[in-house]
Amino acid sequence: MAGHSKWAKLKHFKGAIDAKRARIFAKLAREVMIAARAGGGDPDLNPRLRMVLLKCRSANMPSENIERAIKKGTGDTGGQAYEELTYEIFGPNSVAILVEATTDNRNRTTAEIRNLLTKHGGRMATAGAVSRLFKRQGQMLLPREAVDEDKLLEWALEAGAEDVRTEATHYEILTDPSSFEAVHKQLESKGLKFASAEVTYLAVQTVPVTDPASVQALNALVEALEEHDDVKEVHTNADLPEDSV
Repeated sequence: MAGHSKWAKLKHFKGAIDAKRARIFAKLAREVMIAARAGGGDPDLNPRLRMVLLKCRSANMPSENIERAIKKGTGDTGGQAYEELTYEIFGPNSVAILVEATTDNRNRTTAEIRNLLTKHGGRMATAGAVSRLFKRQGQMLLPREAVDEDKLLEWALEAGAEDVRTEATHYEILTDPSSFEAVHKQLESKGLKFASAEVTYLAVQTVPVTDPASVQALNALVEALEEHDDVKEVHTNADLPEDSV
């Protein structure tokens, strides 16, 4: 079930882009700026930028938006200086939540995140209490109809993937973060088009959440966090019912 929540969210991704295009593009532009500032504006020489551009491509972000963000990141056109923050949170039902954010004002963002937690039944955790429950890992999600299972398993293991998991609707390919890019490139060369491909945080152990009130409360908190302009990604260790995400 490791890819369940991500896959369920992807089912609504295109609709979310249509409804909230400007916000999504603004968040992606920040990621592009930070990656370009850290490693330069040439994706061939900047692996982090290449990974962000994968997300931009999935969201159909216009190339002019991407180019503008790269120039801001490399200092060609100025721009704000952003820093990256990680918030460790316990939500309803003691679910662990790891929030990645980018901000130009740490104090403002932290105060706003705390306010959201107060409204939705969450609380800040001590450093390490939540992050220890997650593992950094490369993850690729692919629809089941895209390729035969045996063929995918052969290709993925030859490319250096750690594991291939088969779910009812999709495959999940897992890699070590250091080999993610090489595995992704090799599988793409086979003509595979991934629904999602990124280095992300995956829960080491999941917490079942089945009570309808708890599911509703958790979803409300996660949605509020995801809606915040400074929040890049929200990861949880919740194992939710299939129709609840």
